Amino acid sequence: MKILVVSTVYPNSKNPNFGIFVHERMRRVAELCQLQVMAPVPHFPFLGRIKSGYRNSLSRLEWLDGIQIHHPNFYFIPGAAKFLDGWFLYLSSLRPVQLIRRSFPFELIDAHFAYPDGFAAALLARRFSVPVTITLRGTINRLIHYTGRRQAIRWALSRAERVFSVSQYLVDLACTLGLPQEKFVVVPNGVDWATFRPEDREMVRKELEIAKNRKVLISVGALAERKGHHRVLEVLPELLRHFPDLLYIVVGGPSVEGNMGPSMQATVQELGLHDHVWFVGEVPHDEVPRFLSAADVFVLPTRYEGWANVFLEAMACGLPVVTTDVCGNAEVVRDGTGLLVPFADGPAIKDALVEALGRSWNRTRIMDYARSYTWEKAAGRVHEEFQRLLNVHP
Repeated sequence: MKILVVSTVYPNSKNPNFGIFVHERMRRVAELCQLQVMAPVPHFPFLGRIKSGYRNSLSRLEWLDGIQIHHPNFYFIPGAAKFLDGWFLYLSSLRPVQLIRRSFPFELIDAHFAYPDGFAAALLARRFSVPVTITLRGTINRLIHYTGRRQAIRWALSRAERVFSVSQYLVDLACTLGLPQEKFVVVPNGVDWATFRPEDREMVRKELEIAKNRKVLISVGALAERKGHHRVLEVLPELLRHFPDLLYIVVGGPSVEGNMGPSMQATVQELGLHDHVWFVGEVPHDEVPRFLSAADVFVLPTRYEGWANVFLEAMACGLPVVTTDVCGNAEVVRDGTGLLVPFADGPAIKDALVEALGRSWNRTRIMDYARSYTWEKAAGRVHEEFQRLLNVHP
């Protein structure tokens, strides 16, 4: 069985954390079948001067964990005509896919994200007469509110032989487009618990120069408005009344979604929080457990998510999670693993953090819950569907 994966969000040599959740699933699938990845690179003249964070100078071919990854250019217009991105991606990918097919006669195309990836993949699948599967992730929350992209998403999902979704919330959302429930299969993300497990707390705190009795909050995620780090900063002065030695650690850097780093630094300056906020920046994925192990509570008051993998990663290190009750978050944070609050409700965020920092949590139970979600289980479910589809479409 030969599968071609199509995703514009995939780790690469310039940004090894980019789309790591896609790679984590697909590298397990690659243990069960033959697989190559086409990860087109957004390209526009002088793109780096227009918007930071894009991958402008990747090699055309890379390897990651034994998987061959192709990086053709994906031509598009920055900030304009986004309803055409799916067509641009298809046209930019057509020739590269023809070349891939000569040496790798793929039998199925597997796309990640409904648009533009899923739309382009559906067109490619029709062109090469193979079935296509699409995985729904968080971006559909935003994109279906734009007429052109909503129509493209509906068409792509209707063409897909199977639509995987990381949460039931996204299935319900997609069904509002008139698609039948039986088209969807919910496959939650997993956690690599060989990597994400608690390290020795006292030793880690000593290495990071954090007092062993100090209360520590942590957020891990890009410095984008959607992630909500700034919402924690806004309630930090009130939290300090309850926990005067509190430290808030933010692990993450700029992304294609934006960079709120400068404005958050200004907030820290304005509120006099220098001794209580640590912007670590972006770190390699396998170093994140070190920072999680130093913390007491994980917080991410996000605007929207599909299935935030970082929740499971924090839980696997024994941390309760405080986040917003939006999208699929309630499907992840349950069974005594954390607290949910209304979106953009500052007092509710503050109260939940006070409770979480002062509460005695069953951290063993939290870890066991997180570790029930494995990447191997997710990959096995996806592989079963691939086999079933190829039995129908030999």
